[in-house]
Order: sequence, then C-alpha cells, then structure tokens
Amino acid sequence: MSDDWRVRVVLADDGQARKLAGELARWGERHELGRGFADRVIVSRDGAELFAYADRRERAEAAAALIRSAAAKRRWEVSTELRRWHPVAEQWEDPDRPLPRTEAERAAERQEAMEGEREESRAQGFPAFEVRVRAPSRQAAHQLAQRLAAEGLDAVQRWQFLVLGAPDEDTARALAERIRREAPAGSAVAVEASVGEAAAEAPLATPFNSPFAVFGGLGG
Repeated sequence: MSDDWRVRVVLADDGQARKLAGELARWGERHELGRGFADRVIVSRDGAELFAYADRRERAEAAAALIRSAAAKRRWEVSTELRRWHPVAEQWEDPDRPLPRTEAERAAERQEAMEGEREESRAQGFPAFEVRVRAPSRQAAHQLAQRLAAEGLDAVQRWQFLVLGAPDEDTARALAERIRREAPAGSAVAVEASVGEAAAEAPLATPFNSPFAVFGGLGG
C-alpha cells in the first residue's frame, strides 16, 4: 500500500481557489510529477483551500512547488503545508515524525490515539463514533434496545433503527462485533464517525446540530 501525503494550500478567497484548481486541471507544461496514470496527484477544493494528495513525499513537494508557481504568476499569495497520513494515529501529522516500526510501538501509538479520541469525545460532548443497527423489525429493535439499556448502554431507537455512541473507534468496533453476534438474524450493523466528528473533519459535512442520522446503506 502506498503512503498518503497531503499538501494544504490556503488562498485569499474561494474565487482564487476555484480558478487555481481549474488551472491545475489544465496544466500542460513540463513538470516533475510524472506522466503515468499512477503518478497522478489528486486535488480537492474546500472554499479558499486546496488539498493535493500524492503517494510519496517527493511528488507532494513537487506539486506544492507547481501550485506556488501557478499562484505567483497571478501574483496571489498562498501558504502551503505538507502533512503525512499516520496509519496508526489515523490523522494527518508532521511529515518528519517517524512511523512506528515494531508491534510494541504500533500498539502504544494505537492506545495513544484511542485515548485522544476518548478525550475528544469528553471535550466535545458527543461520541466520536456511532454504531448503527438496522433490525429486521421494530419489535426486534425495541427488544435489543431494552437489553442494551439493562446493561447501561443507551441506544436511540427509531422504528427498526438503533444508534449507540462510542468514545473511540476500537470501542465502537468491539461493540459492533458484539451486536452482530447477538442481534436478531437479518440485522445490519455499521460503524461510522459520528455526525459531529465528520463535521469537525470536513466543514461541508452535515453539522452536529442536525436532527438527522442518515443510515447510508442500511435504509429500508
């Protein structure tokens, strides 16, 4: 699996970002990014920010240089920030931070990441993750919710759907595995970042104060 590198580009406004993204899509000059299909750098835009994703540091840095050059031709000031995806911490981090090499280092870093998610859940006032269940019937959902409530696990039930909060991803996945074993036949179970967590990661996502929990792939 290739690495993931990201260049965050901040421009003055949405209009500059839109024009620069269009210019990058039409780029035809010589560059150092490579010509093959696998060499592509993917660019996304969010308001006045562009995000360029590459498979290695050298390509990401070359993309950043091209973006700064394109902006300079228009006399636009931009700031760029290079980050590397950390597969254990599951977040964008300092590109010079070394990745864990041993199982002990990976386990310690995973534990640190889970503690961070739990702390974030407490600070934000909502769970970082949700376990979403579609039971085969309203009665089955009600019985499952009652059984979980008797153990101190609060579940929001609406019709044949249940939503349970979890403070971190590992807790959510463990809870989901348990529910898959114990739920009635025909139930569907999924783990998702909570609406609030998604909104914090992506400003264009549904805000936490939305009254809706959308069951992607679990509707019926």
